[in-house]
Order: sequence, then C-alpha cells, then structure tokens
Amino acid sequence: MMNKSILTEDWTVVLLGFIIITLSLAGVLLAAPEFSWAAADDLTGKVLSTANLLNILIQLVYVLIIAVIGAAFTGKSVTGVLKVFPLVYLLTIVALIIAGSSQAKALNLEAVIFSLIIGLLIGNLFNLPQWFKDALASEFYVKVGLVLLGTSIIFSDILKAGSLGLIQALVVVVSVWYFSYWVCKKLKIDSELTMMLSSAVSICGVSAAIATSGAIKGDSKKLSLVISLVLITAVPMMVFMPYLAKVMGLSQEVTGAWLGGSIDTTGAVVASGSLVGETALKISSIVKFSQNVLLGIAAFVISVYWTYTKKATGTDADSKPTLKVIWERFPKFVIGFIAASLLFSFFISPDQAAAVKGPLKNLQGLWFALAFTSIGLETNFRDLIHRDSKKPIYAFLIAQSFNVVITLVIAYLLF
Repeated sequence: MMNKSILTEDWTVVLLGFIIITLSLAGVLLAAPEFSWAAADDLTGKVLSTANLLNILIQLVYVLIIAVIGAAFTGKSVTGVLKVFPLVYLLTIVALIIAGSSQAKALNLEAVIFSLIIGLLIGNLFNLPQWFKDALASEFYVKVGLVLLGTSIIFSDILKAGSLGLIQALVVVVSVWYFSYWVCKKLKIDSELTMMLSSAVSICGVSAAIATSGAIKGDSKKLSLVISLVLITAVPMMVFMPYLAKVMGLSQEVTGAWLGGSIDTTGAVVASGSLVGETALKISSIVKFSQNVLLGIAAFVISVYWTYTKKATGTDADSKPTLKVIWERFPKFVIGFIAASLLFSFFISPDQAAAVKGPLKNLQGLWFALAFTSIGLETNFRDLIHRDSKKPIYAFLIAQSFNVVITLVIAYLLF
C-alpha cells in the first residue's frame, strides 16, 4: 500500500546519509563483516563463523532501519520493504562472499559485478511479482552510497576535477545530444522518443530520460523503452570499459573521466570506477556529478523548446517553462555529496575522520552492492524483444558509440 510521501527521494537520501554520518561521528560504528577467504577452512572458520554472522546480522538490522525510514518518507510500502529488503541483502551477502574469494580478487572482480549477475539471473529466470519489484529501490541505494562517498573526497579535489568535469560535461552533452538528435531524425523516430533518447544518452541516463519525459509530458511506454536501453547497455559497458582502458594504458584520471562521461547510469559509473581504483572512482563520480548538475538546466531548455514548438503542450498552463523547473529537476543528492565532502574537508579533525573512515567506506560499498542486486532484479532482457520497432535501439547504440569515442578524446585532452 502506497502512502503519502513526506520528502522527495533525493532529499530523503540527503537526510538519511547525514543520519548515518552523524551516528558514526557519535560513535555508532559497525564492525565490518569479514568476506576474504582463500580456502574452504577460511570460508567456514572465518566468513561463516558465529561472530562474523552476528556482524552481518547487526549490519542487516542497521541498513534495514535506514531503508524502512526511506520508504516511509518517500511514500513507498514499508511492508514491501520489510519483505523484500532482507532477501536483497542476503543475495548481496552471497555476492560479497564470492567477491571475497582469492580467485575473484586475483581477477580484480568487485562485489557489484557479482551482485548484478545474481540479480540478473534471478530476475530473468523467475517471474517476480509486481509487489516485489515495487519494493526494489536501486536508485535510492546508489544515492545513499554516493552521499557517503562524499566523506572520502576532499573538497579541493572536487573543485579541481569538478571544473574539468564541468568543461567535459558541457562539450559531451551538447555534442552527443545533437548527434543523437540527428541520428533519430534520420531514422524517422518520433519527436517524443527522440528527445528522451537524446537526453538519456548524452546527460545521465535514467534520470535524464525521466526529467525529459516530465518536461515534455512524454508517453510512459516510450520512457520505459529508453530506460530499458540505458540499463541493458550499461551492463556490458561497466564491465568491459575498465579492461579496455587498462589495455590502452590509460591513467586512472583519464579512465575515470571517460567512464563518468560515457556510462549513462550513476550506479554503473560507480561500479566501473571501483573496478579501476580509488582515483578512477573519485574522478568518475565527480565527472558524472558534473553531468548531473546540467540535468536541471537541460530539462529547463527542453521544456522551453517543447512549449514553443509543440502548440498542444504550450496550451497547458503547468507546462509553461519557469526558472522553478531548474530547481525541481536538480538532483538534490549532489548537495548531500558536496555537504559531506565539505564537512570532512573543513569541519572534522583528521583524527576523527580517520576513526570513522573505515566503517563509512564499508557502508558505502554495501549500499552500492545492494543497488546492483536490485538493478539485476529489475532488469529484464525480454522487455526489448516485444518492441514494435528496432529503430530506437539502433539510434541508441549509434549515439552511445559516438558518446564513448568523443568522451575518450575529451577526457584524454583534459585529464
């Protein structure tokens, strides 16, 4: 049963992120469960020991409380979260145990990869009920993790990388958007789908598609197609691009900028960045944030364009473009990320920051892993088979290929 929301998802994420940070600074620090193992004896004696299982259970209770508060504040079913979240957590723990093996570590395979694979297998092999899917909240989990990520990024790094990231974002967004728009027109794809697809591939994936659909009052079926394309193409990109960067001998800075600028979902950017290293993770997140910041401006520009070129929507009073649109479309969780970074850069002593860094990093990684288990469960490859036209798929893949190439060139020049 859906309830009335108290806060938007983004503001709820900021609030919960800072509750976690405040509790940590106040001394509520969870012992990080142990997942590293090399042989069967390690697995049973260390990972599956009573003490470690207790740490895993305590961690479940902690994050479940956060997830329940999030559901209550955003108007989602608390009962649904209480039923579904423990299962998502259990699957994520399985992924963390697999990733903790010496074989997985030797191959540099992160937990988020296994989370995604486990989610995809279950989501595509079994017909999950709608109430189960409704209780999943991958974007919510990613955003909580990103607010916590702010605690590990010094603000001077944001200013340095963020300025370059903003230049890259501007060039990439404008060039890729127009290229995608041109491809769609050549393939005679309708205007609504063209706008959503171009925004998704050039700005920030799902969020951009949703914002654009809202700005032009788009068809939900067309929006669903674009979101499916974004999620499905993000999977191979996030896995193979880090290895491609390694083969090409790219630095972590260039790799991070490339990943952040070309992969469409924030979660996939974080996952791929973490496959490369700490520096790549930070740069990729910051570059993606730079693109996210442009989302509100893009939604405003698109709504202006749509209002004055489509007379039908121009007659609707609530679709008239106003400056308020920029603020409404602005991803508020970015404020939480920057605020957390400011707090740890200027207001927390180095000793205090060092004391909470480990536990917060553990929780950050857990939220990302939970998000990718959920993304796997939400993503159904069969969704695209039943579509009437293959043209949007071709347009998306062509535009995404252009995006990957142009972003690599710009990232190399800037970083």
